[in-house]
This record gives sequence, structure tokens and C-alpha cells, in this order.
Amino acid sequence: MKTTWTLDSSQSDVLIKMRHSIIAYMGGTTNKFGGYVNIENNEIEDASVEFSLDINNKKDSFQQIDTYLQLQDFFDVDEHPIISFKSTSFQKINNNINFFKGDLTIKDVTRVVELDAEFIGVNTYNGEKKVAFEIKGDIKRQDFGLDYNSFNHNGGLALGKDIKLIANLEFSI
Repeated sequence: MKTTWTLDSSQSDVLIKMRHSIIAYMGGTTNKFGGYVNIENNEIEDASVEFSLDINNKKDSFQQIDTYLQLQDFFDVDEHPIISFKSTSFQKINNNINFFKGDLTIKDVTRVVELDAEFIGVNTYNGEKKVAFEIKGDIKRQDFGLDYNSFNHNGGLALGKDIKLIANLEFSI
């Protein structure tokens, strides 16, 4: 039996962060997104996952680190406001740890990435059954054309090579 779990964005959040000046992180959070999980016979190995994240959520999303660089500018959100992911495979390691691969699209560039998925648990709240996961992954920013290359005053690269994605996702079953 096929079941669809719907992402509850009011109970979920995404953190995107990147090293800044090698020793600090700049980051931003957002919760303007949607998605779902299609699961067959309640077997997570057969799941397909899709989600999209609207990073143009300027009201409460990315925090400005300094006046010269904001993640809105880095991602060119006026031209490319959506980051999307669609899984291609899912591997269950044990009851809580999973890995899945899929197509990640940032700035109209699509690459295959592998993300870690930790199963947090299942709970019933106000009569509605919920399931929660934490998704983590490191994404090489240059693979997606995120080539903002500023240099700090000591001549070193001001931004790290990877973007860290951490998503706490809650789905309604």
C-alpha cells in the first residue's frame, strides 16, 4: 500500500551555513518550503522524497553577516529563488540512520548528492500522526555555480568550499 507523508513546514526548519573567513560560519534559516515522502508498505527503503525550499523568504530567512555579503546575494535569489531535491535511492542502515541520494538543484544546476537522514521518531499530536527526520549534508558550492570568491584582508579565501545543509523535517502521515 502506497502512503504519502506531507511536509509540515510550520513544524520544520532548514539551516544553510557556510564558513566565512575560515573560522566563523555565516548562516540562515528558513521554513518556507514544501515536500512529501511517498512510501510503499511502510518500508523506508522504498521511499521517494521530494522537497523544495524558497530561499527568497527575505522576511525571516537568511541573516546578514556584514553589509557586503548576504546569502540572498550569494544564491542570487531574485533569479533562482528555489532549491529543490528529488531522491533517486534510499538506503536504511539501521532503525534510525539512513542515507539517500538524489538530484539537488540550485541556481538551475542539478547534481547528484548524498544526504544523511536520521529518523527521530513517530508521535501523535492533536489526533494527527507525525514522523520526524533530521537531514544533513555537505554540498560543494562550486558544483552549483556558487562561485562568490571574495578574499579576506590576509589574502586567504573568505568563504569555505562547502555549504552545510541541516533540515529538521516533520511530516503528517
